[in-house]
Amino acid sequence: MSENKGHDIVRKRYEKLDGIRGIALLNMIAYHAVWDLVYLYQVDWNWYKSRGAYAWQQGICWTFIFLSGFCWSLGSRTWKRGITVFLGGAVITLLTVIVMPQSKVVFGVLTLIGSCMLALNALDKWIRRIPAAVGLSVSGFLFFMTRNVNERYLGFEKWHFIRIPDRLYQNTFTAYLGFPDKTFYSTDYFSLIPWVFLFTAGYFTFRILNAKKCMHFFEDSVWRTAEWLGRHSFAIYMLHQPVIYALLEAVFWVRDQI
Repeated sequence: MSENKGHDIVRKRYEKLDGIRGIALLNMIAYHAVWDLVYLYQVDWNWYKSRGAYAWQQGICWTFIFLSGFCWSLGSRTWKRGITVFLGGAVITLLTVIVMPQSKVVFGVLTLIGSCMLALNALDKWIRRIPAAVGLSVSGFLFFMTRNVNERYLGFEKWHFIRIPDRLYQNTFTAYLGFPDKTFYSTDYFSLIPWVFLFTAGYFTFRILNAKKCMHFFEDSVWRTAEWLGRHSFAIYMLHQPVIYALLEAVFWVRDQI
């Protein structure tokens, strides 16, 4: 057993956490496959633009971001991991800008998660002094209040409480923070605000469960396929869209030949 960053944390593989990540990954692959069908191949499926599809998409991204914060304390080489994930986001941005500028990804989920990991590396020695229950409550409150910041309001989803001054929405850097100007466009946009607060909610939730000696619940294997996917989630994320696109191209080519 070994400790991490001054916490009383045992580093081991928690199979159920891998499984949860793997299930989220399967959902993400399915969601992106349908996105390609609807927006790249013009398949008419109105449900995909419904609230149900939106809830599906949000469930996927919430799971990834919260779980990334939850698992941060369990990882080793957290600086290296944060840089790797952040650079993965940069690669996706570069490729989409060059190959598919009409569907470019700027400040996507990998950029966000990498940024959060690096920020927590820098700030952990101060953040760990915050009582976990207080940190979770504050994180939840800030996420709720800033969920609509991209839309120039404080509030959550359909609730718009306070209009945010337009002068904050200036350029690409303010878009990274959460304040996109009117010309900003991205098909996969996750700014620091509000999503960093969901990440820290995961971080503080782990601290609460770890302090209560509840982490053993996540140890046993349940679904090995999902757990394997979860262990290789970064590589699969980087490759899944090109693979989906290639498969769909093959399917539609065969269809056109018939």
